[in-house]
Amino acid sequence: MEIKQALYEQCAVLVSSRLETVKKQIAQIQESLSSETKSTAGDKHETGRAMLQLEREKAGQQLAEINKIKEVLSRIDVKIASKKVGLGSVVFTSQANYFVAVSLGELKVNDVAFYAISPSTPIGQLLLGKGVLDAIDFRGNSFKILDIL
Repeated sequence: MEIKQALYEQCAVLVSSRLETVKKQIAQIQESLSSETKSTAGDKHETGRAMLQLEREKAGQQLAEINKIKEVLSRIDVKIASKKVGLGSVVFTSQANYFVAVSLGELKVNDVAFYAISPSTPIGQLLLGKGVLDAIDFRGNSFKILDIL
């Protein structure tokens, strides 16, 4: 189970890092909004404020997305092993290895590559509910599930 724990921890660190970045970004935007003073060029000032408002909105959406990801991660119990692929499964296939959790790209454990994927991604959808030795056809490639942790 240490592979699953290591993958989970890497995901948690990446998500926390993203969360901190977005929080800093929001704080900087807030600071810019409150420090911007009315100048003689009123239209320019209003345009600047509008741009900052849009940036704040975008950062707020990113924050909401990161919080959703954190919520999904919190539902994973790394101690549970299943015979079928589900949320939190580590899946070894003849093609690649996957951690079915949240979409965060490639992670490495002991120099072995794993792809952190969401169950809602196309490959995640194909893997869900499958068992060892089940065949998967994805984008013209056929591969087998070799093991599930």
